[in-house]
Amino acid sequence: MARKVVTVFGGSGFIGRHLVRRLALDGWVVRVAGRDPVAASFLTPMGDVGQVVPVRADVTDRGAVAAAVKGADAVINLVGILYERGRRTFEAIHHQGAAIVATEAKAAGATRLVHVSALGADPASPSAYARSKAAGEEAAANAFPGAVILRPGLIFGPEDGSFNRFAGLAAASPILPVFTGDGWRFRRGPRGLRFDFFGTGGPVFQPVWVGDVAAAIVAALNDETARGRIYELGGPRRYSLKELFELVLRVTGRRRLLVPLPFWVAVLEAAFLGLLPVPPLTLDQVRLLRQDNVVRGGKPGLADLGIVPASAEIIVPTYLAGA
Repeated sequence: MARKVVTVFGGSGFIGRHLVRRLALDGWVVRVAGRDPVAASFLTPMGDVGQVVPVRADVTDRGAVAAAVKGADAVINLVGILYERGRRTFEAIHHQGAAIVATEAKAAGATRLVHVSALGADPASPSAYARSKAAGEEAAANAFPGAVILRPGLIFGPEDGSFNRFAGLAAASPILPVFTGDGWRFRRGPRGLRFDFFGTGGPVFQPVWVGDVAAAIVAALNDETARGRIYELGGPRRYSLKELFELVLRVTGRRRLLVPLPFWVAVLEAAFLGLLPVPPLTLDQVRLLRQDNVVRGGKPGLADLGIVPASAEIIVPTYLAGA
């Protein structure tokens, strides 16, 4: 009996490398579609000879996408960007790219589409990133009825761009900035009036382990009841930005000064940092930071896919200890 084929767009990225391994173990033939198939060659040992196959396909190139999904039983779209450069805009990648992948997957006769979006996707968001993610969800659902949409929160794991970045900042700087919208003010508490520098500690996140996200994608492929549903994926605990920094400092064994800063300072920093080739902070990301990045409820989540989420306290020390 021939093995089933799945095409994974963005399969050589952070989520992809964990997902490809799981798919190969489950017996899928995995086409890893991306702009640079040579860069994805490290994935081939994750399966038998010929089981994991890198192919060239940019999600904005309809012809390449059609070739990548030809004969595929399932398609997974992991492609996303955190900042815009040249033609690689949020609109082009998150919206138009999602529409192309879903349309060509349907035309090719694929029976499953899993589209990975993000928590906070909202057509009314002040962030262009979040608006484009919402537009991509709508495009995927319209072009491929029954598509499963997954919205993970802040994803952590060995190659992440969050906890590793925080650890790098802590290694390079004696202070860590906590951007907050409700600090630097007097508050009345049980012991009377006091000055609160941090407020609620900045934006709140619900980090989810990359292994759980990969498991959720595989579960969504195999679960018939998942068709046409939107899942919000978050970990077992919520953290303020201040608490995330404190976790990183505990794990790395460093002592650093946490400094509360108002969001207008973040805007000034982002105005300059956003000009760098790989910006650590952009104005659009500051707009995102003004909103908590947590599971809102009302939609199914990891538990509905049979997954018990791992906590950051358990996973993060396995790759950050001593960093």
